[in-house]
Amino acid sequence: MKDNEQIIAYGTLLAGIGLLAFTFISAYLFLIADPSITGSSDLIDAFGSALAPLIGATIRIMYLGVMGWIGSGLTARGVQLVTQLKRLDSLELQSTTTTDVKPSEPSKAKETS
Repeated sequence: MKDNEQIIAYGTLLAGIGLLAFTFISAYLFLIADPSITGSSDLIDAFGSALAPLIGATIRIMYLGVMGWIGSGLTARGVQLVTQLKRLDSLELQSTTTTDVKPSEPSKAKETS
């Protein structure tokens, strides 16, 4: 049973870290992309050509935000599970060592007169 719990804990942690890494890589690639802003003499055409990439960028940013939020939550839960399992293991280790140790019988001192 412990092995399954550890697999789930570490799997959750690695999934969260992977999702965060993918989010940061996607954000970096989005950041270094060359934005193309076109100029126009007509104000309406300028707003239309400027708002289309802005709306696309806003949608991407929202997706990256949600992915980061989910990745952060998974990572936090994974860390919480791993630390909880480690704490339970140490408590079980302490309880087994204290129950296995039998109190020694008091030594009988020889009375010398």
